[in-house]
Amino acid sequence: MSKRNAILIAAAALLLAALLLLPSFPARAFAAAVILVAAIILLAKTLSTRSKDVSESHADEEAGDEANEIFALGKLFEATMTGMREGLLVVDQEMRVVASNPAAHQLFNLSSGKLNSQRLTQLTRNPAIYSAFLDALQGTERSGVKVETHGSERLIFDLRVVPLNSSNGRPANRSDRTQPALPQGALGVFIDVTRIERLERVRQEFLSNISHELRTPLTSILAFVETLETSALEDQESAKRFLGIIRKNAARMNTLISDIIELSAIESGNVTVRAEPVPLAPLVNEVISSLAAQASARAIIVDNEVPISVTVFGDPRRLEQMLTNLIDNAIKFNREGGKVTVKFERSARDQIMIVDTGEGIPAQYLDRLFERFYRVDRARSREVGGTGLGLAIVKHLARAHGGEVSVTSELGKGSTFTIELPGKD
Repeated sequence: MSKRNAILIAAAALLLAALLLLPSFPARAFAAAVILVAAIILLAKTLSTRSKDVSESHADEEAGDEANEIFALGKLFEATMTGMREGLLVVDQEMRVVASNPAAHQLFNLSSGKLNSQRLTQLTRNPAIYSAFLDALQGTERSGVKVETHGSERLIFDLRVVPLNSSNGRPANRSDRTQPALPQGALGVFIDVTRIERLERVRQEFLSNISHELRTPLTSILAFVETLETSALEDQESAKRFLGIIRKNAARMNTLISDIIELSAIESGNVTVRAEPVPLAPLVNEVISSLAAQASARAIIVDNEVPISVTVFGDPRRLEQMLTNLIDNAIKFNREGGKVTVKFERSARDQIMIVDTGEGIPAQYLDRLFERFYRVDRARSREVGGTGLGLAIVKHLARAHGGEVSVTSELGKGSTFTIELPGKD
């Protein structure tokens, strides 16, 4: 109890005692009325003070909640800016950077330095970026601006820049209040579309290549069919030769379409690899026997040097498919009278090596050798019936096994293709 309240209670007790000592009833009634009025005034004052205290307490609590909310929103905004993959850049009317995020730092090749307070011309000389921000400062939104950077790697961005207007919408930056206000700044978002552009380029190259690969044999087929229809049917020898060419080109088209379907199924994940222990030497012998006619036609010797005791862990059908593609290529692109050898080594992984004695492959072509439709010598590849998809199929099948395929080559001595498979453990 406070001192003030104790004094008030004591005074009330004294007044009550004095009231009881008064001799007449009217006097006691008058005194009681005076005391009642004083009590009401004191009570009202006390309630008012308490209400004020409660109000101030609520106001303090609301202010604290608002501050906490603002603080939380600030943290959330900062975390969002930091975690964005898109580069964010805000400039003022003088083209000076006032806000940015880490993705923008990477875009402008700044690992730790800040972009803030720098002019846009200090960061980049790219005219597309400068023009987009300049238009936004004039009130024109720009989107779909293609921006390319050439740092450690070529990156492509889709830039969108929007004007930042005053929140109250008043033309504070113009003396003529009837004219619309110029933006206070501009916000630009850099969206990385490098991967999308690369995929689109691969798709266009694929369509272009497949159209070309199908058109060549189809044109040959149509030409010889027209020749047979006009006059060559009477010449049995020529007709037979033309039909042989038509058959060869039709078989090439069929092989190409089969390879496309197979590669599409593998890349889309629709091919399941069922790994199991596979005796390697008998499998290699089967593949060599199936390609004996091609090897004999070019007087090429194919040797199996895989020890009979070797067992690898893989899908037998897919492993046979990989070996067939690689040994077939080694025969096709070998010298007349050359040699193809299949070897095996076991280290951290199981390694199956197909070694040929061909002309070799120039070093600048090795990195792209396993791409779809990529061929070092297109004319020779068509001559021997290659589709340009065999090595791509081998690459994807090896990776489906959890392995890899690689190539080493030396001009004038030959090439070695290596399939690496994980061991059973």
